[in-house]
Amino acid sequence: MYSLVVFASGNGTTLQSIIDAINEKKLAARISLVVSNNPSAFALERAKKSNIPTYLIKEKDSDKIDDELCKVLSKIDINLIVLAGYLKLIGKNLLSKYTIINTHPALLPKYGGKGMYGINVHRAVIEAKEAYSGVTLHYVNSEYDRGPTIMQTRVKVMPNDTPEDLAARVQNAEKIQLIEALKSFVKNSD
Repeated sequence: MYSLVVFASGNGTTLQSIIDAINEKKLAARISLVVSNNPSAFALERAKKSNIPTYLIKEKDSDKIDDELCKVLSKIDINLIVLAGYLKLIGKNLLSKYTIINTHPALLPKYGGKGMYGINVHRAVIEAKEAYSGVTLHYVNSEYDRGPTIMQTRVKVMPNDTPEDLAARVQNAEKIQLIEALKSFVKNSD
């Protein structure tokens, strides 16, 4: 079965959408491990509730995190690593060994890079008076949000949107897009 590892730093709503798609038989895959750098990430609770093994990163130094994760992940059969709200830069060793994708809540290359996550992105989009925001799914490389784009979904910015309003619509589009992309990854692995 197609094996996913999901990295998450926060609430884990994107992780939950993957779990739900698997449980509803909409995605022929399994999540072999959920990794987090944040001990209070609710994503870890979501994983435990679904009997998915978890791993909390122990190291603080980014070079050592890369080595730590390579050791942990080398024991698992992995087809794809999905960054789902993971807020750390991925190290070179991991990038050389695994296919890693990230979902970002904006139409890259706009509103990407360090510090551009969560509500910060939506606030910046509204302040710039953009007509559209959206979601970008991309391959991960050694720079924040600079890897090749896999797919994008546009979301209209409404005249009276608050950052929270826009975030809700973008998150909904993000979950739909990610599951469709994961289905393609699974299908193309046959």
